[in-house]
Amino acid sequence: MFNPFRSTSSIILRNFSKILPRTHQPTRSFSLTKAIMGVSKTVLSEGSGAIPTNGDSVTIEYTGYLKDTSKPNNKGEQFDSSVGRGDFVTKIGVGQVIKGWDEGVTTMKVGEKASLDITSDFAYGDRGFPGHIPPGASLIFDVELKKVN
Repeated sequence: MFNPFRSTSSIILRNFSKILPRTHQPTRSFSLTKAIMGVSKTVLSEGSGAIPTNGDSVTIEYTGYLKDTSKPNNKGEQFDSSVGRGDFVTKIGVGQVIKGWDEGVTTMKVGEKASLDITSDFAYGDRGFPGHIPPGASLIFDVELKKVN
Protein backbone atom coordinates (compact mmCIF):
# COMPACT_ATOMS: atom_id res chain seq x y z
CA MET A 1 0.00 0.00 0.00
CA PHE A 2 1.33 3.43 -0.94
CA ASN A 3 2.15 5.61 2.03
CA PRO A 4 2.82 9.19 0.87
CA PHE A 5 4.11 10.22 4.31
CA ARG A 6 6.76 7.50 4.34
CA SER A 7 7.86 8.27 0.77
CA THR A 8 7.97 12.00 1.42
CA SER A 9 9.82 11.65 4.72
CA SER A 10 12.43 9.36 3.19
CA ILE A 11 13.07 11.89 0.44
CA ILE A 12 13.32 14.70 2.99
CA LEU A 13 15.77 12.73 5.15
CA ARG A 14 17.94 11.77 2.17
CA ASN A 15 18.07 15.33 0.85
CA PHE A 16 18.37 17.14 4.19
CA SER A 17 22.16 17.47 4.04
CA LYS A 18 21.96 18.85 0.49
CA ILE A 19 19.91 21.87 1.60
CA LEU A 20 22.09 22.89 4.54
CA PRO A 21 24.46 25.79 4.00
CA ARG A 22 28.07 24.70 3.39
CA THR A 23 29.08 26.01 6.81
CA HIS A 24 27.00 23.25 8.41
CA GLN A 25 28.28 20.38 6.23
CA PRO A 26 31.41 19.40 8.23
CA THR A 27 29.45 18.36 11.33
CA ARG A 28 27.57 15.63 9.42
CA SER A 29 25.04 15.48 12.21
CA PHE A 30 21.41 16.38 11.83
CA SER A 31 18.22 16.28 13.76
CA LEU A 32 14.77 16.69 12.30
CA THR A 33 11.74 17.87 14.22
CA LYS A 34 10.36 14.85 16.06
CA ALA A 35 6.78 16.01 15.67
CA ILE A 36 7.18 15.59 11.93
CA MET A 37 9.52 12.64 11.63
CA GLY A 38 9.62 10.69 14.90
CA VAL A 39 13.35 10.06 14.55
CA SER A 40 16.48 12.16 15.01
CA LYS A 41 19.77 10.86 13.62
CA THR A 42 23.27 11.76 14.73
CA VAL A 43 26.11 10.45 12.58
CA LEU A 44 28.84 9.00 14.79
CA SER A 45 31.10 7.78 11.97
CA GLU A 46 30.78 8.48 8.24
CA GLY A 47 30.08 5.73 5.75
CA SER A 48 30.94 5.73 2.08
CA GLY A 49 28.89 2.92 0.58
CA ALA A 50 25.43 2.50 -0.85
CA ILE A 51 22.31 4.01 0.70
CA PRO A 52 19.49 1.46 1.06
CA THR A 53 16.10 2.06 -0.51
CA ASN A 54 12.75 0.71 0.59
CA GLY A 55 12.66 -3.05 0.09
CA ASP A 56 16.43 -3.60 0.26
CA SER A 57 17.78 -6.24 2.60
CA VAL A 58 20.29 -4.73 5.03
CA THR A 59 22.82 -6.12 7.50
CA ILE A 60 22.99 -4.13 10.73
CA GLU A 61 24.78 -4.23 14.07
CA TYR A 62 22.85 -2.42 16.79
CA THR A 63 22.38 -1.77 20.48
CA GLY A 64 19.07 -0.47 21.82
CA TYR A 65 18.52 1.64 24.93
CA LEU A 66 15.49 3.05 26.69
CA LYS A 67 15.70 6.82 26.42
CA ASP A 68 16.43 8.40 29.79
CA THR A 69 16.78 12.19 29.70
CA SER A 70 18.31 12.18 33.19
CA LYS A 71 21.47 10.59 31.72
CA PRO A 72 24.08 12.78 29.99
CA ASN A 73 23.79 10.85 26.70
CA ASN A 74 20.07 10.06 27.17
CA LYS A 75 20.87 6.33 27.11
CA GLY A 76 19.10 4.46 29.86
CA GLU A 77 18.85 0.71 30.31
CA GLN A 78 20.10 -1.40 27.41
CA PHE A 79 17.29 -3.71 26.31
CA ASP A 80 18.78 -5.44 23.26
CA SER A 81 21.96 -5.78 21.23
CA SER A 82 23.17 -7.77 18.25
CA VAL A 83 26.79 -7.31 19.38
CA GLY A 84 28.20 -10.72 20.20
CA ARG A 85 25.04 -12.42 18.95
CA GLY A 86 25.47 -11.82 15.24
CA ASP A 87 24.41 -9.17 12.79
CA PHE A 88 20.73 -8.50 12.15
CA VAL A 89 19.46 -8.92 8.57
CA THR A 90 16.08 -7.52 7.51
CA LYS A 91 14.26 -5.79 4.68
CA ILE A 92 14.12 -2.08 5.37
CA GLY A 93 11.42 0.45 4.57
CA VAL A 94 8.62 -2.10 4.25
CA GLY A 95 7.30 -2.33 7.82
CA GLN A 96 9.28 -5.38 9.00
CA VAL A 97 10.93 -3.31 11.74
CA ILE A 98 9.83 -0.30 13.78
CA LYS A 99 9.08 2.89 11.83
CA GLY A 100 12.07 4.66 13.35
CA TRP A 101 14.40 2.12 11.75
CA ASP A 102 12.56 2.25 8.42
CA GLU A 103 13.01 6.03 8.39
CA GLY A 104 16.50 6.29 9.91
CA VAL A 105 18.34 3.39 8.27
CA THR A 106 17.24 4.47 4.79
CA THR A 107 19.30 7.67 5.30
CA MET A 108 22.52 5.82 6.14
CA LYS A 109 25.45 4.81 3.93
CA VAL A 110 27.15 1.42 4.23
CA GLY A 111 29.87 1.74 6.87
CA GLU A 112 28.07 4.55 8.70
CA LYS A 113 27.53 4.43 12.44
CA ALA A 114 24.69 6.54 13.79
CA SER A 115 22.56 7.07 16.85
CA LEU A 116 18.81 7.04 16.17
CA ASP A 117 16.66 8.81 18.78
CA ILE A 118 13.17 7.42 18.17
CA THR A 119 9.91 8.65 19.67
CA SER A 120 7.45 6.14 21.06
CA ASP A 121 5.05 6.44 18.13
CA PHE A 122 7.88 5.44 15.77
CA ALA A 123 8.93 2.60 18.10
CA TYR A 124 6.56 0.31 20.04
CA GLY A 125 3.95 2.92 20.96
CA ASP A 126 1.51 2.67 23.82
CA ARG A 127 1.72 -1.13 23.94
CA GLY A 128 5.47 -1.30 24.42
CA PHE A 129 7.10 -4.73 24.26
CA PRO A 130 6.20 -6.65 27.44
CA GLY A 131 9.17 -7.56 29.58
CA HIS A 132 11.56 -5.32 27.65
CA ILE A 133 10.11 -1.95 26.64
CA PRO A 134 7.51 -0.09 28.74
CA PRO A 135 4.44 1.47 27.10
CA GLY A 136 5.14 4.91 25.63
CA ALA A 137 8.93 4.57 25.78
CA SER A 138 11.19 6.50 23.44
CA LEU A 139 14.28 4.59 22.35
CA ILE A 140 17.86 5.21 21.28
CA PHE A 141 19.62 2.81 18.92
CA ASP A 142 23.31 2.86 18.08
CA VAL A 143 23.32 1.38 14.58
CA GLU A 144 26.03 0.42 12.10
CA LEU A 145 24.92 -0.27 8.54
CA LYS A 146 27.27 -3.02 7.41
CA LYS A 147 25.79 -4.11 4.12
CA VAL A 148 23.00 -3.53 1.62
CA ASN A 149 22.24 -6.97 0.22
